[in-house]
Parts: sequence; structure tokens; C-alpha cells
Amino acid sequence: MYKVFVSIMLFFIYSFLGWLMEVLVCFIEDKKLVNRGFLIGPVCPIYGVGSLLILTFLSKYKSDPVTLACMSMIICSVLEYLASYIMEKIFKTRWWDYSNRKFNLNGRVCLSNVFAFGILGLLIVLFVNPFFVNIIHLINPLLLKVLGSVLFVLFIIDLSVSTKVIYNIKGVSCSVVKDSTEEVSKKVKEVLATKGIFTRRVMSAFPDFIVKFKKNKDV
Repeated sequence: MYKVFVSIMLFFIYSFLGWLMEVLVCFIEDKKLVNRGFLIGPVCPIYGVGSLLILTFLSKYKSDPVTLACMSMIICSVLEYLASYIMEKIFKTRWWDYSNRKFNLNGRVCLSNVFAFGILGLLIVLFVNPFFVNIIHLINPLLLKVLGSVLFVLFIIDLSVSTKVIYNIKGVSCSVVKDSTEEVSKKVKEVLATKGIFTRRVMSAFPDFIVKFKKNKDV
């Protein structure tokens, strides 16, 4: 059971680091701080899941950096593609789009990210994870369980609230009757601006996401 809570803590550590990296990249590109991510809190779960997958299946390749990097590329690329596809099917919304980058696959993954996944996989397995594991082992086991449980409950609450917000966004997008995607996106943003702090947080995190909508057959 102790190992489960260690994994939970690692999941939140890497989810937070992923969120922090997204924020920094956004700041460098757009010169503004944006609370990135699907969730309201400062976490991007896809980074936590990807890191745990790498640690679970690839730690045995520590002595073979080339294999470790290549396998990290494959695992993370598949994860990113599936996450994009599944979220689009569920929410009718595309959260990221690499169509403007060279060597992309359906706009869901791109070659530059693939190489980055390989480098990150190496860093995590060889350097980053040993550091965090040593720190986690210094925490009292009971305190670790309490902290892990609290974080997990907060994560579930955040996931529930965020999902409801996104469905509200989808509901608004489906109610807008336009032929132009650009006009629909503009109208959706205008409507959502009055929907509350959580909805505005999602819109600021994904200012360019693609909202799919239903057209009125009578138009």
C-alpha cells in the first residue's frame, strides 16, 4: 500500500511540473502568465500519467539510454494522440492542434514533441525520479498516506467541476448557429465570458481551442 501512495505523490509531482512547463512555454511565446491545463488546479494529468508509464515500463532500460529514449518517444506520443482523440470524442473539443507544425500526425502529435519526449524520458528515469523518490521516502508513512489521500480527493473534485464546465462550453457551442467556424469561436467566447470564473479560466488556458458544433439544418 505504501508504494501506491508513493506513486500517487509522483503522479502529482510530475503533473505539477508538466503544468509549470506549459505555463513557462506559454509565457515565453505570448509574454503572459496563463493557468494552463484542463483542470482548475495547477496540474496537467497527462504528464503525470506519462511519467508513471515511463517509470513503470522503462526503468529497466537505465543502462541503455538509446532504447530508453526511443521507447519514451513511443509511449508518450501514443498517450498524447489517444488523449487528444478521446477528449475530442467526449467533449467535441480539440485541446491542442499541431497542424501548423511540420511532420505532424492529424494535428495531435508532432515530431518536435516526439524528440522532447525522448529527452524528458531520459531525464526522468536517470536523474529526476531518484531525486523525488528519496525525498518522498523521508516523509512519515502516515503523513504520506494522509497527504496522498487529500490530494487525490481534491483531484477528483477538480476533475468533476472541470468536466461540468467543459460540458457547459460544449452546450453553448452547440446552441450557436453559424456557418463560419471563426464566427462561432468568437461568439462562444463572448457568451462564456459571462459564465463564471471557472469557465473563464478554461477559456484563458485554451484561447485557440477548436470547438465543434452542430449546425442548424434550416440555415
